[in-house]
Amino acid sequence: MGGSIGKKKSKIIIVGLDNSGKSTMINMLKPKKYAEVDIAATVGFKVETFSKSKIDFTVFDMSGQSKYRQLWEQYYDESEAIIFVIDSADKLRIKVAKNELENLLDHPSIKKRKIPILFFANKMDLGIAMTEQEVAREMGLPEITDRPWSIQASSATEGFGVDEGITWLSEQIKKGQ
Repeated sequence: MGGSIGKKKSKIIIVGLDNSGKSTMINMLKPKKYAEVDIAATVGFKVETFSKSKIDFTVFDMSGQSKYRQLWEQYYDESEAIIFVIDSADKLRIKVAKNELENLLDHPSIKKRKIPILFFANKMDLGIAMTEQEVAREMGLPEITDRPWSIQASSATEGFGVDEGITWLSEQIKKGQ
């Protein structure tokens, strides 16, 4: 059984509006024996751990409900990367998601550090989902020029796009060592 020799430990915060699929995304990343069958809405936050691409991830799954969003910033300082999950099928609330992203990027703990951000354009399996390009445009992602970022089309329930996104994020974390 391989230990954690040669592995990097990394703390990541996963954020996004409520019902964007954050907990489902994390559930998809965990080894199947630890995966949960029923995913309930996160209240406050949960801490999850998993290994991918020779990195031990500690992920803070933050509630996306508006009353809990101010908790996100308490985890910015120790985070080496951010995963921002966007519900691609929620055209009404994409502006709210963009506003939360702007608040995050303006926070002193994030602004002063060039930590990478992975955006999951989630729920691509739904017929009403915006394309990856539409989500990027609506979120103003092309305007982010001070840090590495990537957007990945995904479906946390079906699992597509998840590994590709985490692979990109792992490469960014390894570069930043």
